[in-house]
Amino acid sequence: MRFLTVSLTSILVELADLDETLALFASLQAEPIDGVEETVPAARTLMIRFRPEILPAEQLAATLADRDISGRVESASQLVEIPVRYDGEDLRDVAELTGLTVEDVIRRHTDSEFTVAFCGFAPGFGYLVGGDTALHVPRRQSPRTRIPAGSVALAGAFSGVYPQNSPGGWQIIGTTPVKMWDIDRDPGALFQPGYRVRFIDMDKPGAQFHIPAPSPKAVAAVVADDAPHFKVLSAPMPALFQDLGRFGQTGQGVSASGALDQSAFNSANRIVGNPLDTPCLELTLGGFSFECHARTVIAVTGAACAVTIKTDCHSLQALPYTPISLEPGDIVSFGQPEKGMRMYLSVRGGFKVAPVLGSAATDTLAAVGPEAVTAGRSLELRGETEGLSSVSLHESRAFELPAADDIVTLDVVLGPRTDWFTQKGLDTLTRQLWRVTPQSNRVGIRLSGDVAIERKDKAELPSEGTATGAIQIPHSGQPVLFLADHPLTGGYPVIGAVAEYHLDLAGQIPVNAQIRFRPIGPFADIVAAQKSKML
Repeated sequence: MRFLTVSLTSILVELADLDETLALFASLQAEPIDGVEETVPAARTLMIRFRPEILPAEQLAATLADRDISGRVESASQLVEIPVRYDGEDLRDVAELTGLTVEDVIRRHTDSEFTVAFCGFAPGFGYLVGGDTALHVPRRQSPRTRIPAGSVALAGAFSGVYPQNSPGGWQIIGTTPVKMWDIDRDPGALFQPGYRVRFIDMDKPGAQFHIPAPSPKAVAAVVADDAPHFKVLSAPMPALFQDLGRFGQTGQGVSASGALDQSAFNSANRIVGNPLDTPCLELTLGGFSFECHARTVIAVTGAACAVTIKTDCHSLQALPYTPISLEPGDIVSFGQPEKGMRMYLSVRGGFKVAPVLGSAATDTLAAVGPEAVTAGRSLELRGETEGLSSVSLHESRAFELPAADDIVTLDVVLGPRTDWFTQKGLDTLTRQLWRVTPQSNRVGIRLSGDVAIERKDKAELPSEGTATGAIQIPHSGQPVLFLADHPLTGGYPVIGAVAEYHLDLAGQIPVNAQIRFRPIGPFADIVAAQKSKML
């Protein structure tokens, strides 16, 4: 095993092949290690998130090195059959790459039995292994910006089905009408790790197949006029419900998501006396406004913007990071932030919002979580104050907010794939200023620099787990800094990751600001601690 740093709280275990990866993953499921919080298996790696105050990285590496990974993980008895219409736009290219006819490609694909090795990239996207080796083909040289949901595709030793419209570079050989990801189904992902999978040619005479009906959609509750609520008057940028994140769903390919500025989120709840993980509204930029239909207390934290409260008699400016009392009929409006990007709106007692997969976080990439909040929506309030804490009068910002013309320095942990880049490429990352582009969002900050980051070669990286804060370098050499809604796995090398204590700051950097990356140490493999030092 090779142990690589991902961040201050995550490591990457590199193994010889997929069998060893799955064996180590199964071992950790059967015999968990105290301090390990989450594991993300991939083609030849296992990303492990841990608590360093319980188990330092060197001790974790030593514990993992002792695990027996010689066994082979057996497939589950569950068989999933997927009907396919083999009409993919890359089908003929795959035939040319393999030296087969189109008919042979289809026959070999349908004659194979696959196993779901792991899930990632998007919710419900299963990486299938065990197919005919003659169908091993490389990714496309130029990835598509949009691949339709239901596309059946090949890449390397894997086969898979895209569960939603998304960009991707796999070779598309067909389409299926089966819904691979359905949040109203339990479980939402049709593919689960260990399941066996067979594909059926829908156009073959006499083919028998079943297309399951989609699950009935949950009907949103209507908010009664006399219930305590906020009526949203304007939302130029849809507001999102967020909490501290959705954990424990990596088996379905679902990442944590959650508030981008967690220090501001936590302050918002403390100010109104709510429990720690009570959902708040995350507001991006300005223009949001609502009419209050209750007597309540709110708080606004995060980006520095004007908050105006209009009553029947007068208009006043509310102070951030303080409790703000509201009466029925009050109208609250948010201006454009002078500094920062995102505000957090809390209400005493909390919003009445149903969790999805155990969390109220809205994941914009995975389309998991409560619906985005737009104009005309009524947001019901719980209105319950029993058992809440007193309001907090002593909250303040955790850091100086950045403005659009600022240079923001972010500390970076180098790894896990720093050695995929030349010294010139590493110098470019750390010495050049990187401008935040308008294409940035909750998935990641897309950066632009005068000089691209240089790689040592054009080798393909098998998909592996990615962490929040990861700095991924695509073929363009222009970095993408992953934020909370990033994909669970990725196929481009990660040169480093923003230190966890700077992630809140990263979530507040506005468009056109510049970022300077500052390494906090050299890149090196993690050396497993000697047993005598562990005792």
